[in-house]
Amino acid sequence: MNDPERTPDPRIVYGDIIHLPHHQSDVHPHMSIADRAAQFSAYKALSGYEDMVTEEARITDKQTELGEAQKELLNRKLLRIADCLSKGNPPSVTMTFFIPDEWKAGGHYHSVTGTVRKIDSTERKIHLASASSGIPSGGTISFDDLLDLHGPCMDDLDLLIT
Repeated sequence: MNDPERTPDPRIVYGDIIHLPHHQSDVHPHMSIADRAAQFSAYKALSGYEDMVTEEARITDKQTELGEAQKELLNRKLLRIADCLSKGNPPSVTMTFFIPDEWKAGGHYHSVTGTVRKIDSTERKIHLASASSGIPSGGTISFDDLLDLHGPCMDDLDLLIT
């Protein structure tokens, strides 16, 4: 590519101007090095690059695919919660569920404790009595996002399937 024998010597090419004095403007005063640097300090050639790198480095989890035994256990726990609700005893339940990420594939698991208001088997959702922090959908959790349920009304079920 760059053959040193074929590349012209810059001392020869620019020999007629290399020893000329540096031009000084008669109109504009000489600018200090600090002032010259300040002209370019606000310039970012790659604006948004740091944000993109940070976003790409952010780690998300994959949603766990539940096995048949885990699905059966969750189903029994949901039935137990529905039974407590039908008896007029809204249970307090700790739910671990998946929240999909808004910007990239995956998401993260979150646990929240709340009082169950309703189990909607048609829409396949759990409705909490009050919208708890950490639940993005206004106090409802989809059955499909559930990983685990714990609470006094169903903890005995964990002992049945091990």
